[in-house]
Amino acid sequence: MKKVLIIGSGPAGISASLYLARAGIDVIVCSVGRGSLEKADKIENYFGFSEPISGKELLKNGRKGAERLGVKFINTEIVDLKITDGMRYKAYTPFDSDVYDCVLLATGAQRNTPNIKGIVEFEGKGVSYCAVCDAFFFRNKPVAVIGDGDYALHEAKILAQTSSCVTILTNGKQFKSFLSGGIELNEKKIHELCGHGRLEYITFDDNSKIEVSGAFIAIGIAGSSQLAKKLGAAIEGNIIKVDKNMASSTPGLYAAGDCTGGLLQISKAVSDGACAAMAIIKYLKSDEKQ
Repeated sequence: MKKVLIIGSGPAGISASLYLARAGIDVIVCSVGRGSLEKADKIENYFGFSEPISGKELLKNGRKGAERLGVKFINTEIVDLKITDGMRYKAYTPFDSDVYDCVLLATGAQRNTPNIKGIVEFEGKGVSYCAVCDAFFFRNKPVAVIGDGDYALHEAKILAQTSSCVTILTNGKQFKSFLSGGIELNEKKIHELCGHGRLEYITFDDNSKIEVSGAFIAIGIAGSSQLAKKLGAAIEGNIIKVDKNMASSTPGLYAAGDCTGGLLQISKAVSDGACAAMAIIKYLKSDEKQ
């Protein structure tokens, strides 16, 4: 049986899971934390509801329908994705990994850039959002990872293989994971990223500083655009570029919902999810013929 991973349990992800499950595909939906829809108090512009409904209730109903069809929901974070030799996808959680035939990214719009002075100014000049993509440029140099959880630790482990020193900066928050050997931790509040043309050092509110050549942003969990970039898919800003079938530029990798831009509404997310699922079904059937 073909196996598909959906990252994100909002309207796009759940909508896609319904079509995939009905097509006899093994569907795993991974997510962690609350999405933007779950925080919505009243929704009055969605088809089929004569009275307002909360986002939480709408998601609950959608999930029940998917579970009835056999969709499996897992409360875990995907910290990395890699393409295997056979053009399948290996997905890593903080604890284990598994292989899938296709992946659908549906974690919503990316909102994980911290409001720290200097980050925007040094993007591409020392500030990066992907350790796998840019670790090469910081070989034998000191770097920092800004984040406070499993995703930040994962990025730090990648950088530790090539950089001279790796420090996780939590920006005043308590570190939520278990620190590995060889990686330093600094929980001070960040004041500013500084340098002349390129990032050179980071200052803290207590007037201390740390010298770094690079700073990797890994706030919260890995978003859709960050995971897409790791796989070489085309992105524009924080938006994943997809075709009319919600397919990215990387074969077998699809995206749906707010992470693809456009109208940030439930109706579009549901439509995107359905469209992506139909395309995935066609892609997997085509693969079987080869």
